[in-house]
Amino acid sequence: MTPPGRPQPPERPQPPEQARLTAALRELRQRTGLSLAALAQRTTYSKSSWERYLNGKTLPPRRAVEDLCRLAREPAGRCLALWEIAESQWSGRAAGAPAAGASSGRIADTTAGASSGTPATPSPGISSDAAAGVPPPASAPPPQKARWFGRKGGVALAVLVSVCAVAVGSLTAALVLLPRRDAPPRSSLSAPPPATGPRCRAATCEGRNPMQLGCALGLVTVASYRTATGARMELRYHDGCRAGWARMWHTRIGDRLAVTAGGPTRSATVRDGLDAASYVYTPMTAARPGTVLRACFRPADGGDTECFTGRVRPGPAHTPPTAG
Repeated sequence: MTPPGRPQPPERPQPPEQARLTAALRELRQRTGLSLAALAQRTTYSKSSWERYLNGKTLPPRRAVEDLCRLAREPAGRCLALWEIAESQWSGRAAGAPAAGASSGRIADTTAGASSGTPATPSPGISSDAAAGVPPPASAPPPQKARWFGRKGGVALAVLVSVCAVAVGSLTAALVLLPRRDAPPRSSLSAPPPATGPRCRAATCEGRNPMQLGCALGLVTVASYRTATGARMELRYHDGCRAGWARMWHTRIGDRLAVTAGGPTRSATVRDGLDAASYVYTPMTAARPGTVLRACFRPADGGDTECFTGRVRPGPAHTPPTAG
């Protein structure tokens, strides 16, 4: 913490690896529907800590990533892969690989650190003389010890190669799955685990969160619209859930979106900067093929309300619009 009266140090620029992790965590938080205060109540991290994690001001602990995945019912594997990459860059370990001339004993120590996910530290049982290459005492037979270290070094080197292969595979998968910087927020994290199907239908979906009830897999985009303020909107429908909803992005704090299918009106508001940087979804309203969904956007600055509609058609006839 900076002592009072001293100028605050300049904020560390957010590297691309951490930016990708931050975007993924924001999407997870949006899916939970929880405020920062609610996240603090359900985890061991404070509201201010979650604000820093979700705004990319600091790298979250691994446990915080796991907790958010649990609350969003998202398998933690992908986000933890992103965290590993971001943590490596944040801590500087990615640029601090051990020298090629390290002894087999040192390779074994490095492997132990890599497999546990923490920076390697010299073993407390190895003296400074041993680390510097000084021969062991005469009581230890040199030929036998050399053979033992050789076998251990070979096994350790094989383990190290395996760990590196896993890390490269995780990095490749993350880069393939992550969105481009110039693209809108992606909904790849909005879908619940594939093992869970729709958990509501028609009237039982009314007013509920589509991301939490398995309605984000196999959906169709009924219509899309761009507002005068630059905000983007989409009407969405899931035939298995027999429900529709709307979402918006590229928004500003205070923007409001409402959707109806001729019955109740469901709405959502951009509450803070995290919402403005993510997708914001309305709750669902019951719908079926032939239903006309209507969404209306009311900008925060009090400008004109803009509305658009879309008719739900049978699934095969639907062609979702291309992203752009």
